[in-house]
Amino acid sequence: MLLRPTHEDDKRGWSTHCLVRITSMTLSAQDRARKIKVVLFDVDGVLTDGTIWIYPMPAALPDGSVVTKMVEAKGYSAHDGAGMTLARLGGMKVGIITKRISETVALRARDLKLEFVYQGQAFKMRAIREIMAKEGVTLDEIAYVGDDVIDLPAMRQCGFAVAAANARAQVKAEAHYVTPSKGGEGAGRDAIEFILEAKGLLQQCIDASIDEGNPIPPSMDIGKGGDLK
Repeated sequence: MLLRPTHEDDKRGWSTHCLVRITSMTLSAQDRARKIKVVLFDVDGVLTDGTIWIYPMPAALPDGSVVTKMVEAKGYSAHDGAGMTLARLGGMKVGIITKRISETVALRARDLKLEFVYQGQAFKMRAIREIMAKEGVTLDEIAYVGDDVIDLPAMRQCGFAVAAANARAQVKAEAHYVTPSKGGEGAGRDAIEFILEAKGLLQQCIDASIDEGNPIPPSMDIGKGGDLK
């Protein structure tokens, strides 16, 4: 509930605040998507199906003895990787912000040559503020794709909030757009294509992605498991 101020100067400021608030509330998902310059993703449950596999892996020590090391594994959608190529062709930058710290995430990020990689982020707006400072972008120019309540602060503040189809109900309720596909099954691609479609660039980016003369597609999602040498 908004309380109307009594002072004349405050009244003018209050009126401006209300106008901005109403305008923000009436923007369509397409209106919001057209402004986007940076697309940020959660990882588990968005770029993966949320399953975390922990495998025992034997490792040899210098003295010849063998110990067991636990290794984390995740599965990623190739459709999402191709979507990030489309995003770049559309003039956007892409990144991930995740609470977990995992070498498999670092490997996937290197394969995709993501501009922003933030792991170990319990409070994701801290990373977003750093990205804003580095890139000179506003919150209205950032899209955030999430699936769980840890993503809500970012979704509430970024200009275009996207929930994966498998997101928690509380997250879907605050999203501007819910993807048709689940996390790990193309949710990231859905978000990118929605943005490009809103900008009128989707078909142009698809054509560019299969153009033999374009240097960007061959350099993206190269499938070397992070080995870029």
